[in-house]
Amino acid sequence: MDGFEEVMRRYSDMVYRLAFARTGNSHDAEDVTQEVFFGYVRAKKTFNDEEHRKAWLIRATVNASVNTVKSAWKRHSGGELSENEGKKDENLSRIETRSAVYSAVRSLSEKYRVVVHLFYYEDMTAAQIGKVMKLNENTVKSRLKRARDALREKLKGVGFDV
Repeated sequence: MDGFEEVMRRYSDMVYRLAFARTGNSHDAEDVTQEVFFGYVRAKKTFNDEEHRKAWLIRATVNASVNTVKSAWKRHSGGELSENEGKKDENLSRIETRSAVYSAVRSLSEKYRVVVHLFYYEDMTAAQIGKVMKLNENTVKSRLKRARDALREKLKGVGFDV
């Protein structure tokens, strides 16, 4: 798969979801998604296989998200959500924020939130996450366990008692 349109079709939702999980708002997630795909076009990189392409896109998304979150504008503005998110994002946000699980995941620290997202939403293995995030596989497994424990605590009394 080398056509840009096909790559966008296949991976844009994944890139957006990961960017949203990292940045916390739709405007930044859209900016990161755009930046990642501009970088993809500029890189003119040859990939060994689809797993390599997906790993590159995830790594680029993580890096772009970090840059966005740490930007001078975000540090000075506090990175607050805009009230005019748009109808599509407003509906998406309403659905997402109504979910106790989603809220609990969002409240996790970034290092736990990202591995949870990649493991459960992108169906990646701990080994794949480790490779993409440049972490030891056991570190990923530890983060997943700690994230699950934290989620279990956060969701007690909300109908998710385990």
